[in-house]
Amino acid sequence: MERTEIDTRIRSLIDPFNKKEIAITQETKFTDDLEFDSLTVMDFVAAIEDEFDIIISMNQQAEIETFGQLVDAVTKLQN
Repeated sequence: MERTEIDTRIRSLIDPFNKKEIAITQETKFTDDLEFDSLTVMDFVAAIEDEFDIIISMNQQAEIETFGQLVDAVTKLQN
């Protein structure tokens, strides 16, 4: 799957979690910009894993801070 398609699919998944309707860029930070708390992160990661049929390890999750990093990680896990 192409990175652009993964980007689009993740954007659609993030919508219900984006309560403040922040414009999503590659540099958007989940904790700072979107103000995701730990429960929201868990729910969002579960949605990503279900959508793409992948597992994102706790170590990987700890390293992903921005939307762009998430798209890159999902792209790698898909290939």
